[in-house]
Amino acid sequence: MSGYWAGILAILAINIIFAYGIFITAAAGQLNLGGAGFMAIGAHAAAVLGEQLGWTPAQTVPAAVAITACVGIAIAFPVLRTRGVYMVLATFAFAQVVTGVILTQPALGGAMGLVVTEYVDLPVLLLAAAGTTLLAFWLMATRFGLALRALHDDELVSTLMGVPARAMQVGAFAIGAGLTGLAGGLYAHHFSFVEAQYFNPLLSIYVLLFVLIGGTQTAWGPLVGATFFTLVPELLRVGGSWRYVVFGAIIVAMMMFRPEGIVTRSLVDRLFSRRRPAPDAG
Repeated sequence: MSGYWAGILAILAINIIFAYGIFITAAAGQLNLGGAGFMAIGAHAAAVLGEQLGWTPAQTVPAAVAITACVGIAIAFPVLRTRGVYMVLATFAFAQVVTGVILTQPALGGAMGLVVTEYVDLPVLLLAAAGTTLLAFWLMATRFGLALRALHDDELVSTLMGVPARAMQVGAFAIGAGLTGLAGGLYAHHFSFVEAQYFNPLLSIYVLLFVLIGGTQTAWGPLVGATFFTLVPELLRVGGSWRYVVFGAIIVAMMMFRPEGIVTRSLVDRLFSRRRPAPDAG
């Protein structure tokens, strides 16, 4: 495999993990535009622990997951008091605060960034992406996942039916933040460098598009969305600068004709439902 496509697959694996981190909160009806902030925390936590304490990736990456999950729990309580566009703005502001803190702290690399010496190869990224995908499918099949779906469809009715909305939403925020931190830690160790400027608002918007265009109704959505947004722009490179026009037109068309996302529950049911045997005439 060429180095170019190995790099694309590495980005795809990280994007899949990142997308599932945002999907878990979106599955509960919470739009999170602070993904870049959580990823930045995970990446810089792994970098600092590796370079200053001499930890290996087997230690820094789980630590990055734990740290971002704890941050997710801490900010979930004030953020979940907001609704709709105010929640989007609150999570967006959180990501900006994280970037500002990193830029003003030399110990975190400041504007110069941090070099990460310990390297994580592509097979580890692919394995982590596969494990994250399986985890997301398993979570959505549990009572926890069913509760998230109920909250996504109608929070008021779900609460009246006994679903502990706040606990489910905080749990979703924590799990989503942890997965996003996992993406950040793996990014730091694979690309061997982290800087605050990479974790910008555009990154948060892109990953939210992964989830929304892919679909929030099933766990297939983030996988399809991340794959689409990562590979299609590369396949359109042959068109030169026109690829941006074509790609933008594809996105607009999808939003017009598939506002619920590429993958929906009804589509999954049609594709994977087992055909029942025809009843006997007698």
